[in-house]
Parts: sequence; structure tokens; C-alpha cells
Amino acid sequence: MSLVEQIKKDTFVAIKAKDQDKAGILQIVAADLKNAEIEKGELSEEQEIEIIRGQVKKLKDSIEQFKKGDREDLAQRDAAQMKVLEKYLPKLMGEDEVEKVVSEVIDSVGATSMSDMGRVMGAAMGKLKGKADGSLVKAIVERQLKS
Repeated sequence: MSLVEQIKKDTFVAIKAKDQDKAGILQIVAADLKNAEIEKGELSEEQEIEIIRGQVKKLKDSIEQFKKGDREDLAQRDAAQMKVLEKYLPKLMGEDEVEKVVSEVIDSVGATSMSDMGRVMGAAMGKLKGKADGSLVKAIVERQLKS
């Protein structure tokens, strides 16, 4: 069963169970996937995952904003929705694995200082796209280039 089919099925189950938060976020993602399919044609699994990751990123950002605004109730709602979406995503690489890939990239491009950050990030994200969180990759690249 494809990711889109699974999301549609789970949306139907959530609606039947009257789980409004789960059904709501799944409907949003299903609409995002449908819009992307209309725009680009048939989506690969990688593209579908990218769309879901985008929605997770939006939820993370809104959680931060809600916490700053002292709206813990809304932050908890978005955190629950984020957990729902994370079930559809493959597990991201850990920090140790990303460190290893970044070290290899730094060696391969011959980076020696922070002025090489752009080249290293481009090459690292090319290897790690969809497998690691971009902010983690950036932090590791900065740390390794500074040392």
C-alpha cells in the first residue's frame, strides 16, 4: 500500500473514530499530496515523504511560537499532530551517522575553514537529503569546520 493510500485509509478510520485532531492533520497532508500530484504529476515516494516532512517542519515552528506566546494547549495539540505524521516518515539518521558522512564530505571537497561551508552543506545535503534533519547537518558542519 502506498503512502497516499495509507494516509487516506487512516484518515477514514480517524473520522469514524471521531478523532478530530488526527483526522484534521491527515486531511491537510492528503490535500498537500493531492495538490503536488496535480502540479507535478505522479509523485515518487521520496517526494511524498518530502511533503510530509514539510508539514512536520511547519508544526515544529508553530509549537515554538505557541510556547513563546504561552499557549501550551495549542503547542500540545500540534505536538500530537506531529507525532501522527512522524509515523509515516522513515527514521532519520542519528548524530553519529551524520558526523561520519559530514567528515567524508569535508575530506572529499577539501574543506578547511568556514568559508567552505556552502560547498560542504551542498554536498552533504545531496547525500543526506531525506535521511537527516537539515539543522542537525548544519550544526555538525559548523562544528567540524571550526575545529
